[in-house]
Amino acid sequence: MKMAVFLACLLLQPLLSTASSAQLISEEKERTAIQVTVYNSNLGLIRETRKMVLPVGEGELRFMDVASHILPSSVFAASMKHQEGFSVLEQTYEYDLMNEKTLLDRYVGREMKLVLWNETHDRKEEATATLLSNNEDQVFRIRDEIYLGHPGFRVLPSLPDNLVAKPTLAWRYSNSVKEAQELEVSYLTGGMNWTADYILLVHPDERSSDLCGWATVENRSGTTYKDAELKLVAGNVHRAVAARDGLAAAPAMEMKVARASVPQFEESPVFEYHTYDLKRRSTLRDNQSKQISFLDAENITIRKEFVVYGARFHPRKITDEPLRQPVNVVVFFRNTKENRLGSVLPAGVVRLYMEDGKGARQFIGEERISHVPGDEEVRLKTGEATDLIAERTQTDFRQLSSKLFEMEWETTLRNHKDKEVSIGLIEPLSGNWRILSNSHPFKKTSAFSVRFDVKVPGGGEAKVKYRVQVGL
Repeated sequence: MKMAVFLACLLLQPLLSTASSAQLISEEKERTAIQVTVYNSNLGLIRETRKMVLPVGEGELRFMDVASHILPSSVFAASMKHQEGFSVLEQTYEYDLMNEKTLLDRYVGREMKLVLWNETHDRKEEATATLLSNNEDQVFRIRDEIYLGHPGFRVLPSLPDNLVAKPTLAWRYSNSVKEAQELEVSYLTGGMNWTADYILLVHPDERSSDLCGWATVENRSGTTYKDAELKLVAGNVHRAVAARDGLAAAPAMEMKVARASVPQFEESPVFEYHTYDLKRRSTLRDNQSKQISFLDAENITIRKEFVVYGARFHPRKITDEPLRQPVNVVVFFRNTKENRLGSVLPAGVVRLYMEDGKGARQFIGEERISHVPGDEEVRLKTGEATDLIAERTQTDFRQLSSKLFEMEWETTLRNHKDKEVSIGLIEPLSGNWRILSNSHPFKKTSAFSVRFDVKVPGGGEAKVKYRVQVGL
């Protein structure tokens, strides 16, 4: 049973009373503005200003309410209007937080009081004990006996040194400004991330759709940012070292396709990245995931393709038996202004939906995309067709020399739908290749692949045959 730790009398006094006149404390309540920039790589940039009056000369300032995952070496502090009048001479980051374990760790070998109330809480027994160990279980010496644990409350006579209630930056500063001044403090912190999540609602004609984009912002940095200016940066920022704290991907959240009345983000380029500025202030609470709409495009043009990918080249006879291959369903659209888009689409997951015959929206697949600049095409593999079959057979194989091979392939495409469909058959080729004969026209799609586009009648089939010579 976990026991509470009582700090006799001490917790009744504000921590501010412990500060000397030369040591000041700055808290969130003195904040006049805060800006939070969140990156795609478990990184956040915090910029905040606080208004305060500092004594002239050297002193100590405890700057509190900062992120617990702060990168101390990234801290920059300056007076906004009196840059020459204020400077930080020395900085210490205090992150040994006050809790039951850290308090008791500092009392190993020291005396404390153990208090045990009876069942009706009208009488208590007290004992003075020495804490011998605070590992998995606590070990006490009471008089000449050793107790392995104790059911009572632990009461400490005083607060140990070097423990803080929350993460704190402790500064030794020099100041020559007599009046109130605004200090701007910026720092990097781990524990922050954002991803883009999209919903593509395919229309019944399968030629148009609506696209909604949501920014999912994660804050696990250890503090809350109230009424913050929020910026999101799309792009992979290089880091000299790995981030100190990992941020696990949040589980996918189901989003309703609700329309934002006006665009909420303003996009602008910065260096080789793109930023999205939220046009209103937002509060990011610690250990919170928040979703904000950033894209709403209606009636964008899409196209659907059925694609079969052939097997890689093997310099040997494979099998005489037909090899069943999936017929992939792929949806394409252009990220252009003419298609009601055109801005950079941040990396994320696109989830596709379509209404069934009864008007119920059904999930039909998802695909992860990288950052997509304007005027580029987006390709989304949604799954595999159930009414289309592809069977591939190696009908001939010859080894002409140690590095020269000749083979023939036949792919049978069967269509169990009622209407004609077009299927793209992409064949990967290796080395120096040359197609000797082919039943259907093809086009070269890369240095090592060709594509056959084949029309297959409803309820029928088509056979694609080609012979190729490959030199390795």
